[in-house]
Amino acid sequence: MQADAAGKHFDVVIVGSGASGGWAAKRLTEAGLRVAVLEAGKQLTDADYKEHIPAFQLPYRGLTKRPLEREQPRQSASYAVREWNADWYVNDVEEPYVDESNPAFLWVRPRLVGGRTNIWGRQCLRLSEMDLKAASHDGYGVDWPLGYADLAPYYDLVEDYVGISGMAEGLPQLPDSRFLPPMGLTCAETAMRARLKAKFGRTLTQGRTANLTTAVHGRQPCHYCGPCEHGCVTHSYFNAAFTTMADALATGRCALVTNAMAYKVLMDTERHRARGVLYIDRATRQPREVFGRVVALCAQTTESVRILFNSATRQDPAGLGNSSGVLGKYFMTHFSDVGATGELPEFTEIPSHGRPDRPCGAHIPRFRNLPGGPKAGSFIRGYGYQAYLSAGFDFDAPGLGEAYKRAVARPRPVRVTLAGFGEWLPYEDNFCAIDPNVVDAYGIPVVRIQFRPHENEWAMMNDMAVAAAEMLEAVGARNVGLRPGMRGAAHEVGAARMGTDPGTSVLNPFQQAHDVRNLFVMDGSCFPSSAWQNPTLTIMALAVRSCDYLQDQLRKGDL
Repeated sequence: MQADAAGKHFDVVIVGSGASGGWAAKRLTEAGLRVAVLEAGKQLTDADYKEHIPAFQLPYRGLTKRPLEREQPRQSASYAVREWNADWYVNDVEEPYVDESNPAFLWVRPRLVGGRTNIWGRQCLRLSEMDLKAASHDGYGVDWPLGYADLAPYYDLVEDYVGISGMAEGLPQLPDSRFLPPMGLTCAETAMRARLKAKFGRTLTQGRTANLTTAVHGRQPCHYCGPCEHGCVTHSYFNAAFTTMADALATGRCALVTNAMAYKVLMDTERHRARGVLYIDRATRQPREVFGRVVALCAQTTESVRILFNSATRQDPAGLGNSSGVLGKYFMTHFSDVGATGELPEFTEIPSHGRPDRPCGAHIPRFRNLPGGPKAGSFIRGYGYQAYLSAGFDFDAPGLGEAYKRAVARPRPVRVTLAGFGEWLPYEDNFCAIDPNVVDAYGIPVVRIQFRPHENEWAMMNDMAVAAAEMLEAVGARNVGLRPGMRGAAHEVGAARMGTDPGTSVLNPFQQAHDVRNLFVMDGSCFPSSAWQNPTLTIMALAVRSCDYLQDQLRKGDL
């Protein structure tokens, strides 16, 4: 039910309706608890999805982002923000953030039920025991306070529900999931897979993607239309809005409050317990309050940390849950785009508009610094690649009129792009906090981010480019060129890390705040390290695990 929950009491108040918030709402309501979900954005319907709208039906034909730059100068820098869907994202003028990073940090922020699962890349990769205990392997940072065996049953549960297409490979650094049938590889990808295995012993596989290849829970298989970030009327990709949140609402025990900008956690100072959440109604700009026995922040790493800092009290002057002093620190993401490109001259394609478009590239899992293998001399940890193979139209072809049309669509060699995704180490001086001198349109102090690569990231970046070029040349590619530059992926994690020691962490292994027993932070904030894999699958598995613990604590009366 869509509800006005202001002034009402619930078992659990959840902030955020995305990957973790949706799972928390589903898990808790199906267990019989009454839940309120605060979502800062609006709710879409299938009528709002535009994946089948061709560019020629748009006012600017999808050819320019300049009309977006006045109100969305930062959001429009993302590949996923386009004329089709720009109204899904924040107005950067109304909701700014202070960025002191170098290179600049792009914080992508949709305001929708389902959060970033509306527009995510859908790569679902499990973390391995090596990733969870990386500090024990190389001595840097801290281990996760749990092991792969703790997560494995929750990975299983989430994957069975989400639906992930992929290929089992038996790699220890990338545990296999419970896969739907794979979408398959192209001829060029199949050849490249065989050559990489023969020459390097490395694996090229299909990206493990949350797009269905068979019907699951009433959702239809993917029909390969392509632009998933524009929506999906067949519900073929995983989006919390039409999966976990829909399930929670169907129980009748979930009150969904949209356009609710969470400001701070309300505290009972006598018992030092959370008692609810103060939020700002985006329509009226008025403050409202909703109350619960438990508060769960699932707002996304940077937003959840913002709420904790804005919840400072006399008892917690440095921010709620921050007795350790590490809140906001050890902020991480992945860095990407670095790699190489080339052409496979023996594979040519005739470009075609509107042909089936598989919604994921190929993937090359991590091969550097594996246990028992050689060590890279200049850096620790590792990276993987997304591989994209396609011919595409030659829009730079010469000629005019009919001659140009023929030239544009002539057969072309398949072009290969290897784009790396590298692990960023946790550093104390990479952080997100609040800037009390800058507020958004709702009067809430905004996020301040300082994020810079260190020596390990630069060394890994160079290796990512060189190794990509070596692989392309070895498989027979021509015109190989390096892809320089670094951008952060929208994979923000850390900044409220988990651990067993309250003096060095914010959360315990169940994402429960050390300082406030009935406060949980169930998103990527808890990661002690980023690993090299995309984080969303792990975020969901952790949220389900923590919800089971939360229910047990409620039954025992410990919350």
